[in-house]
Amino acid sequence: MTTKPLKQIHLAAHFPGVNNTTVWSDPAAGSHIDFDSFVHFARTAERAKFDFLFLAEGLRLREQGGRIYDLDVVGRPDTFTVLAALAAVTDRLGLTGTINSTFNEPYEVARQFASLDHLSEGRAAWNVVTSWDAFTGENFRRGGFLPREERYGRAREFLATAHELFDSWDGGEIAADAGSGTFLRDARAGAFAHKGPQFDIEGRFNVPRSPQGRPVIFQAGDSDEGREFAASDADAIFSRYGTLDEGREFYADVKRRLAKYGRAHEELKILPAATFVLGDTDAEAREAAHEVRRLQVSGQTAIKYLEHVWNRDLSGYDPDGPLPDIDPEGGENTIALGRASVRGFRDPLETARQWRALAEAKNLSIRELVIATTSGQTFVGSAATVAEQIDTLVQADAADGFILVPHITPGGLDVFADTVVPLLQERGVFRGEYAGTTLRDHLGLAVPRAASGRPRRPSSPEL
Repeated sequence: MTTKPLKQIHLAAHFPGVNNTTVWSDPAAGSHIDFDSFVHFARTAERAKFDFLFLAEGLRLREQGGRIYDLDVVGRPDTFTVLAALAAVTDRLGLTGTINSTFNEPYEVARQFASLDHLSEGRAAWNVVTSWDAFTGENFRRGGFLPREERYGRAREFLATAHELFDSWDGGEIAADAGSGTFLRDARAGAFAHKGPQFDIEGRFNVPRSPQGRPVIFQAGDSDEGREFAASDADAIFSRYGTLDEGREFYADVKRRLAKYGRAHEELKILPAATFVLGDTDAEAREAAHEVRRLQVSGQTAIKYLEHVWNRDLSGYDPDGPLPDIDPEGGENTIALGRASVRGFRDPLETARQWRALAEAKNLSIRELVIATTSGQTFVGSAATVAEQIDTLVQADAADGFILVPHITPGGLDVFADTVVPLLQERGVFRGEYAGTTLRDHLGLAVPRAASGRPRRPSSPEL
């Protein structure tokens, strides 16, 4: 009888924005915009031998009732700027940024990622996301023109076009031979031509092939289209499923789709986001987790969240009182513009009915109901308990690893690095040292070869 080899766990760290995941009012919390915060967070992740650091990005501040949603003002500088700066103060940690495919152009994004990969010596990754709502689009020239059903079509062509740009250099063109005076072996390098429904571009890509060839590609969609996009084009997919049964179902579904694209099981990593609360004992951690949830869901936050379903101004209601006796207001216009959670409530009347039944059965106030119906911490317990939970889920094929989201920034990752990581290393399921230098090395991904047949310009001489 053969024993299944232990899977190696992949760990990453998400630097969160200010919202009801973080507890920004905690005395231990720091700035979300000062570079020192990013440096502390990144160096902790690298000290713990994590695969990568991840930055999300929003293209517009969200609003509620026509005002900036004051519990969600991220205030974070541009993603590429932060990641490029972090490349100078880290050596091995992967640098992953969320960049939108709806309101950007392939040439610009490809140039930025190729540059980041050079600056970091092969540690760049791109989380490809889409946006379809006119609210976000108002910040851009083609404000919200793209129908929702077309967003993945544009994203696929965007990514394919970016790959053509990356592959317009195959890596062997630069000779830099001072003796012969030859700098380029092939003066045709960088030529590209793409004509498609979304993009019609032709020219020269001006960044030589980077250490990874292409950045590692991440995808975050959970719809059937999103899963298919990940199976065809992504190196890793973020998952919202951090429990055993749901995680295994998602894992099996996405991995099953790889074969039709000629891809192997290990060519796509599945990484759920995960929060955590640690304590000296499990009981202490549970008590701390309860307090963290109460800080994350203040009375003000609870009312704002309830408004997402009711689509009404509920500021006059007591968060420690019962749910409103009025029904949600329907229609296309939402009180909370730009909030993805609003789109999750497909039937507000049915959601309100279910919540009223739950609140009545358990005698819950508005705030208590919101705490009960929103996500809590994924991992709660002593360091030994959390290490066991993580290892169990990965070995059971519910995930390939986790992207950790601490509730304190920037120091919230420290305790995990100091207590849980050593236990995973003792189990033999997490690296003690980096084995390679690039993010592809960390994730066990091959460096893609440049696609053959790049456009050539007949008039260009070959050196």
